[in-house]
Amino acid sequence: MANKFNEAGIESIALTSESKKEERDNAKERLVKGEIKFIFVVDIYNEGVDIPEINTILFLRPTESLTVFLQQLGRGLRLHDKKECLTVLDFVGQSHKNYNFEDKFRALIGKTNKPVKDYIENGFLTLPKGCYIQLEKEAKEYILRNIKSASNTKANLLSKLRSFKNDTDLELTLENFLKYHNLSLVDFYGKTKDRSFSRMCVIAEQRDDFTEENEVEITKKLYNLLFVNSRRFIEFVIGLIKNNDDISNVEFTNEESLMLNMMYYIFYNDAPEKIGLTSIKEGINKLLNNKVMMNEACEILKYNFDHLNFVDKKVNLGFDCPLDLHCDYSTDVIMAAFGYYNEEKKPAFREGVKYFEDKGIDIFFITLNKSDKDFSPSTLYEDYAINERLFHWQTQSKTSTESATGKRYINHLKTGNKIALFVREYKTRDGLTSPFTYLGTCEYRSHSGNKPISFIWELNEEIPPSMINKANKTIII
Repeated sequence: MANKFNEAGIESIALTSESKKEERDNAKERLVKGEIKFIFVVDIYNEGVDIPEINTILFLRPTESLTVFLQQLGRGLRLHDKKECLTVLDFVGQSHKNYNFEDKFRALIGKTNKPVKDYIENGFLTLPKGCYIQLEKEAKEYILRNIKSASNTKANLLSKLRSFKNDTDLELTLENFLKYHNLSLVDFYGKTKDRSFSRMCVIAEQRDDFTEENEVEITKKLYNLLFVNSRRFIEFVIGLIKNNDDISNVEFTNEESLMLNMMYYIFYNDAPEKIGLTSIKEGINKLLNNKVMMNEACEILKYNFDHLNFVDKKVNLGFDCPLDLHCDYSTDVIMAAFGYYNEEKKPAFREGVKYFEDKGIDIFFITLNKSDKDFSPSTLYEDYAINERLFHWQTQSKTSTESATGKRYINHLKTGNKIALFVREYKTRDGLTSPFTYLGTCEYRSHSGNKPISFIWELNEEIPPSMINKANKTIII
């Protein structure tokens, strides 16, 4: 490349990891002075090099590592007085049919609710101001084919499992497999609810076969574990599985019994009596007898635990409740934690609010970005964060200021009734039903309107940074 550029009258040099330090330093100085226009490098300049004057980057071959890709891109992102912009020319290489373009574009776009292929097909409309990505027609078609073929289908994952030992020196575990292939739990388990790491390793002839009575039923419920991120609950469940003891005669504290409730309703759809069980303990014992599948459940929970990036803590509600601040929970698990779903019954629940009179608490289930498909016109409420503490929330359309419910909300500080918020951005995430993030309790500040009533609540704990951008109406994209 350097020779071709020189032949074209563009002063250039080539450097590799074998080039001497003096040669590298001299090249950097000549580039800054404008004596040369391009430095073509191999396996260097990924990090630790600061040349703010760089205003053009050429990617000439696929970069397998997402980290290296971002480091290389970062060489040109430093600001400089004489630099108006950074031009990035990515020449699509075809040297590796499994090269993953999707990860690279996701890194550039950031987290959004649309798949990468939508942006490639329709344009990159949500990039920061001053940023632009243009794809040639053939490059666009090639990348779309690549994304489709590199998608995490069962067949592709089985192929990766078969080649894992040859590709790496690592033990084939769920953690190692996800890390090596830069996959999330959702990437691996998908939306079909018919995958387990254990069974797929057997199909890929990487593990011995096994037979367990409830493998199919447990496999369908593994997706319920993918978003579990409460340290306390994870440690409780892993402890039960690792002990591998019959729990029929174990005495649990009230809080532990509620966590047992939560675990039960992660794996079962109805109360014990409705599905031929005598108790929740019997249901848990039945799960524990499936050692391979329960070990996989442990692997999922341990993966979640090891990747936690926030601090959770107990919320003082005045009664036992094993839900922790800023953790994610499904509706079923929340109801089990409050004892509403229990050993005797699992009452129907489809409302966005629930009042527990015996506990003196109202809980609100809030979906921030509502679609006409999922919500009727009468339930498209205006719910959003005003700032880190204040939250605007609308009641159901039938609730008036004169109703018992409206008065209970308005006067809750006088009566000692508590209000707790559970919030999620979308109804679904990655094709699966989204969990709710527990924002803790809040206090009345003001209200306006009628049927529905608009409330402003002040949270007792700040909304976490990871959610404030999603919950603040003024910056939702």
